[in-house]
Amino acid sequence: MNEENFISSSKNLVDEAIENSLRPNNMSDYVGQTKIKDSISIYIKAAKSRHEALDHVLLFGPPGLGKTTLSHIIANELGAQLRITSGPAIEHAADLAAILTNLGKNDVLFIDEIHRLNRAVEEVLYPAMEDFALDFVVGKGPAAKSIRLKIQPFTLIGATTRAGMLTGPLRDRFGVLGRLELYTDKELASILHRSASILGIKIEPEAELEIAKRSRGTPRIANRLLKRVRDYAQVKGKGVITTQIAKDALKMMEIDEIGLDFVDHRLLSAIIDKFQGGPVGLETLSAATGEEASTIEDVYEPYLMQLGFIARTNRGRVALPRAYKHLGRFIDNEKLDMLQKLEQTNQETTK
Repeated sequence: MNEENFISSSKNLVDEAIENSLRPNNMSDYVGQTKIKDSISIYIKAAKSRHEALDHVLLFGPPGLGKTTLSHIIANELGAQLRITSGPAIEHAADLAAILTNLGKNDVLFIDEIHRLNRAVEEVLYPAMEDFALDFVVGKGPAAKSIRLKIQPFTLIGATTRAGMLTGPLRDRFGVLGRLELYTDKELASILHRSASILGIKIEPEAELEIAKRSRGTPRIANRLLKRVRDYAQVKGKGVITTQIAKDALKMMEIDEIGLDFVDHRLLSAIIDKFQGGPVGLETLSAATGEEASTIEDVYEPYLMQLGFIARTNRGRVALPRAYKHLGRFIDNEKLDMLQKLEQTNQETTK
């Protein structure tokens, strides 16, 4: 069995190198996310015409959809310098103060995983975002004094995969909110076409779509699969990625026609075969499959829920009729009726 995880949307060092070489530099080259692109383009033009900093921007959505790429594009479109950091990297308020005081006028500060900022750092960020100032307390006791230091106007771009974990005061200070959605197969095929051109990979249009269909709506996964399929084409084919080569390579990687890999199948099989379709708790499912509970919850569950294969209930995870059908499992009429009612309730809740 192939234990390499191709479909995780989390970034690794290899992905970072790939993304840096493939990252578009302007809005016209950025595929997908049309609503966000159109609105931010207007805000950028308005800010530039007033010679002001763009309002602070919060980008949220699943990993691998292009939040970091979009921050680069925003900085380029503004003609500003971009400073990149992350929530966990800013351990102390002084660290954030050092970053902010070194920003030039109307520069852009990108904070990835902004939901992981600690509270002390967040408190320093509030006046910086609102008034472009830093508040310091000098001295102790009755002799203590509050000093306000002005900083250059700047734009903060915060990125998070868990918008619900942001505190209300921080979220309210962002003027522009952008939710990144999963990409369509056509959009991913367009991204693959551009990536293949940059990397010098020969690929047929039908093969681009074949890879796109199995990329779970995520450009990061699509580009990762493209490189692995290229390797297969060089060894097993003539260096050209045909539709058949793409299918054979993806089969070798154990990624099925809708993007499920061996771990997805293991999870679904465990729920259906070991726990009679559920409900089963996350920790129990983790023990039964050998996968970390956090990995199941963050990497695999969201896509399976989007496909309508599983549902979360108060008692645990339940496999839905589409999962039974995909795995070719039998389901009796009584259980089918119960699951269809659960599926309908789940769809109404998520609307």
